Amino acid sequence: MPSSGIVVNGRPLAGGRLPAVCAPLVARTDAALLAEAALVAAHSPDLLEWRVDFYDAIADTGRVLRLGAQLREAARGIPLLFTRRSVREGGQAIALEEEGVVALYRAVCASGLVDLMDFEMGNAPADVAQVRAFTRAAGMPLVLSFHDFGATPPDPELAARFAQAKALDADVAKVAVMPSSVEDVHRLLGATLQASKTLGIPVISMAMGPLGAVSRLCGGVFGSALTFAMGAAASAPGQMPIEDVRAGLTVLQRAGSP
Repeated sequence: MPSSGIVVNGRPLAGGRLPAVCAPLVARTDAALLAEAALVAAHSPDLLEWRVDFYDAIADTGRVLRLGAQLREAARGIPLLFTRRSVREGGQAIALEEEGVVALYRAVCASGLVDLMDFEMGNAPADVAQVRAFTRAAGMPLVLSFHDFGATPPDPELAARFAQAKALDADVAKVAVMPSSVEDVHRLLGATLQASKTLGIPVISMAMGPLGAVSRLCGGVFGSALTFAMGAAASAPGQMPIEDVRAGLTVLQRAGSP
């Protein structure tokens, strides 16, 4: 059977509807992030992702925690996903070594200020294991993710990436790729469908860029539990405004209703 939606704080995102909609927060300063959070929360996404690699003060754990508390208030009850995206997987350069990133994840986990965490499965195995332990102790779901901004890997590798997340004890497996053809998008959606039926955990996938935009709308049909939409600014190529994504999902869901 296909996997179900992502459960946060004992409740399924978007009432279990696939896909739920996540909007990123990518501003660099405290004031700009709080303004962005208020603006994006007004559009009522199902989830907000704080891309902390964009934050200028990421190396100051105290500031991250203080801002996290303010973002929690600005989110108006919308769950928060905490993500540091590495440069190798499309993120921003930051003033922290990997040891510092793991320490930051530990502090944020212990704070209870966020509801989910994303960590790349390509990080050092010991770091992945530590972050898994932090999130498990906090009762927090862990998304283990893989991003290829240059290509869409062959079918066996796509399947292996989903399976790797499961093997590393992820609560959610995420795979994002860059297609160079419509066939690449089709292959990703096929891999998503297969993973959603066999892994036993929720999966997230998207093909990035203009060619992959369709996957952000129809991914739920193939078992993807979450799609990313632009609230104030995009965090990856191909993200569409949240209003457009909501409208597209509504059309698809209406057409698929008996």
